[in-house]
Amino acid sequence: MSKTSRTLITMPSQAKKNAIIEIRAIVQHDMETGFRYTEEGKLIPRDIIRLFTCQYNGQEVFRADFYQGIGANPLIIFTTVAVASGKLEFKWVGDNGYEAINQAQITVL
Repeated sequence: MSKTSRTLITMPSQAKKNAIIEIRAIVQHDMETGFRYTEEGKLIPRDIIRLFTCQYNGQEVFRADFYQGIGANPLIIFTTVAVASGKLEFKWVGDNGYEAINQAQITVL
């Protein structure tokens, strides 16, 4: 089950071959730890993003596992090497069938 989420990717659209590029990825997600209660005393179920991956032309270049301590709307900043022109795919996976995917293109000169 895929839910609609706002995601934002910030990265260069062009880079020189073998240059290190910085990528910033953010997803809008409230995150609920599963440890809080409603005013009526009912436990609020856990609802977090558990996994973030980035694939560059189909090869995984970054992966992060998340746990209850992660804050809402997580911002992930990482680097990779610009090896070839192509597509980067960013994927967030969470509880209750949550999935958000974003893509970006890069041209390597």
